[in-house]
Amino acid sequence: MTTTRAPLVTPILIGGCLIIIVNFAIRGSFGVFQIPIAEEFGWMRADFSMAIAIQNLFWGIGQPLFGAFAERFGDRRALVLGALMYAAGLVLSSFAVTPAQHWVYEGLVGFGIAGTGFGVLLAVVGRAASDENRSMSLAIVTAAGSAGQVIGAPLAEWLMTIMTWQSVFLVFAAAILGTLLCLPMFRTVAQPASNAALEESMGAILGRAIRDPSFVLIFLGFFSCGYQLGFITAHFPAMITEMCAAIDPSGTLAAVGVSSTSALGAVAISVIGLANIVGTLTAGWLGNRFQRKYLLALIYVGRTVASALFILLPITPVTVLVFAVVMGSLWLATVPLTSGLVAHIYGLRYMGTLYGIVFLSHQIGSFLGVWLGGRMYDIYGDYSAVWWVGIGIGAFSAIVHLPVREQPLAIRKPALAA
Repeated sequence: MTTTRAPLVTPILIGGCLIIIVNFAIRGSFGVFQIPIAEEFGWMRADFSMAIAIQNLFWGIGQPLFGAFAERFGDRRALVLGALMYAAGLVLSSFAVTPAQHWVYEGLVGFGIAGTGFGVLLAVVGRAASDENRSMSLAIVTAAGSAGQVIGAPLAEWLMTIMTWQSVFLVFAAAILGTLLCLPMFRTVAQPASNAALEESMGAILGRAIRDPSFVLIFLGFFSCGYQLGFITAHFPAMITEMCAAIDPSGTLAAVGVSSTSALGAVAISVIGLANIVGTLTAGWLGNRFQRKYLLALIYVGRTVASALFILLPITPVTVLVFAVVMGSLWLATVPLTSGLVAHIYGLRYMGTLYGIVFLSHQIGSFLGVWLGGRMYDIYGDYSAVWWVGIGIGAFSAIVHLPVREQPLAIRKPALAA
């Protein structure tokens, strides 16, 4: 008998990729605005850093809320609400003239990122994918986010050469509203949940997951991922601008138009995103063949070693680009593995909500990485101290993933109930 293999590429996968590209292009560009906004208003570095930190925190808070909203009222309604909140926050931010205004409006942006981001899209793509394609489907959507990061920071840097940062925010607001044109792609019926999953309420599955030590370990382990990614996205362009050795005016970088350390900082974020496309797809492929907890531990070890070497060696254009490639290959590789681990252990029915809770830990870490980056910069005058904190918690995450029980909760249910 001939069996037909389920297709990997579906309308839902394509639509999810398009939305996440725009989402991450905008989100990944905020570090580029650090210096221009601080210089225009005469603010401390911590002022706009707090705005980005609040954005990340509200992204984390909104993730389980939007996951539950999508599971209750539908994925498309969640995406519409998220896009409207994202655009509103960007428009209001373009008129903000005080730190407090930016803090409030970036909270709204954070909710918008949650509504058009991984929590909603990974859940709907994961439910729609076949068992043999799920890990790779999740990796493709995650890699699409990296593709957005490739273009986001350089695009923002270029746009600010022809318009004000306020106008760039308005352009980005129009772009996120444009993603609503992808909604017809989500009409495809996703695979139904199993009868066992449908018989249980969200509260019952959520309660058992929270009591499961493995869920707690996954939650704690995702913290350092958020810390490192949040700090680098928000502060790495400014860090490179101020701490990197000058670019050789007769060298290769200058020949291709990267003549300042400011431009190099934006390019570094783009290189991270480009390298992560390969890294994330590789992680998705490996996730179908090896235990995800060990892959996650190896990723965090790699990040820890790369970060330590970068800060110990002189910071030059060469080390910046090498670090961007290495860190980029490990950047969002944790996302398909972590979301796949949640789906494997706790099922698909409430994956959006459960992954959203785990992602909250990621965003708490991101909040601290962004805020501490600005705060410690104002205290010490550079980013070395906050960088070493990130190295320490990266090592912690590598350790806490090792005891995770990578076994479906339904199989372990009698043991947990005992």
